Amino acid sequence: MITKTSAEAQNQFGQLLDLVQREPVAITRHGRPAAFIVSPVDMEELLEGRETRRKLVAAEFKASNERALKNMKPAAAKLTDKEVDRIVHEVRDQIAREALDQKANLDRKAKSRRQ
Repeated sequence: MITKTSAEAQNQFGQLLDLVQREPVAITRHGRPAAFIVSPVDMEELLEGRETRRKLVAAEFKASNERALKNMKPAAAKLTDKEVDRIVHEVRDQIAREALDQKANLDRKAKSRRQ
């Protein structure tokens, strides 16, 4: 990929438009990429690829959701959003407490080894 500074891109804009028909061009500002210029054909391919990936992810999500619903126990199906939220927070809190306890135990062991 060809790289041009923003000043070069401004000063050679006509040439830049011709150049991007052959390959993408990175435009830098202060040594860092600020933009990429691509041909209309390349842009169309990029957009088509994005749409294809979006459709694949949506199909995977739908299939995963259907599997989860199929395997869900009846008691879980009856839970409200509020109950699920409460359970998630309780589990997160429990995990955090266990992690802190584990860290405290490791700190105590390290301290006893130093003594």
